[in-house]
Amino acid sequence: MVMAEGFTDEGKIWYNGAFVDWKEAKVHVLVHGLHYGSGVFEGIRCYATEKGSFIFRLREHVDRFYRSAQSYKMEIPYAKDVIEESIKATIRINGLDACYIRPIAFYGYHHLGLNPIGCPVDCVIAVWPWSAYLGEEASEGGIRCTFSTWRRIDPSTLPITAKATGHYLNSILASLDAKERGFDEAILLDTKGYVAEGPGENIFAVKNATLYTPEARSSVLPGITKASIIELARDMGYKVVEKRITKAELLDADEAFFTGTAAEMAPIREIDNVLIGGGKKGEVTSVLQRKFFDVLNAREEKYMKWLAPV
Repeated sequence: MVMAEGFTDEGKIWYNGAFVDWKEAKVHVLVHGLHYGSGVFEGIRCYATEKGSFIFRLREHVDRFYRSAQSYKMEIPYAKDVIEESIKATIRINGLDACYIRPIAFYGYHHLGLNPIGCPVDCVIAVWPWSAYLGEEASEGGIRCTFSTWRRIDPSTLPITAKATGHYLNSILASLDAKERGFDEAILLDTKGYVAEGPGENIFAVKNATLYTPEARSSVLPGITKASIIELARDMGYKVVEKRITKAELLDADEAFFTGTAAEMAPIREIDNVLIGGGKKGEVTSVLQRKFFDVLNAREEKYMKWLAPV
């Protein structure tokens, strides 16, 4: 029985070191993480290729998982190697050759109160099939975006480099606002009015074949797909500049696109009814996208180091 996009009530979930039935992977209603958003997580993908199933940049994702936990003084009670091997084991036990992977750690059941010290840290790994996050047509036809009325959380309020559960309330509001106004996705500005990112994606603009992307002080999550695209682009001879980007600069771009584990690489064809690149996917975006998908499908020997076999 399918319950949601890719969800099923069958299969196994890795829960605190053991596999449990999907339907039995439960928490108490008074866990700290549920009440205060005190959790960290990762979004990772496994791809089925002609050479087998591979997880994209597994080590980098697990490293960020632990850095996020450290930001909230959370000690994940398993070594990184254990988490990596448990991710692979969860894919295998569920019989999947391609899937989305969600490791999450959160302060669990012990007491309620803002200070989580004393609460156990629970750790879960779930996997499920997942199609294109922004829709099947997004990678070719592009998506329509709007500048959100909500601003991206500021580094002076929360450690924005952490991928923490509570942070995504900011993203939820931006996403809901965009959908209610008839757009596919939102673009958030930082508190100073510069372009930051999407609710769950990093953003790039292309002008005169040079790629521009918001720098760290623009309240961006250090995306692993973003870093991969920057490396690919530079290897292919493109200039990449990380800088503060204004709304006007983004609207004047020749091309624009989102990157992210879920979104992969999605062209932006329109922002607030302003066509970007004539409303179609641009040449630089197309070239990079082909290269990126070749990497994901194990067709680029140079970047096989990014792929972990299941």
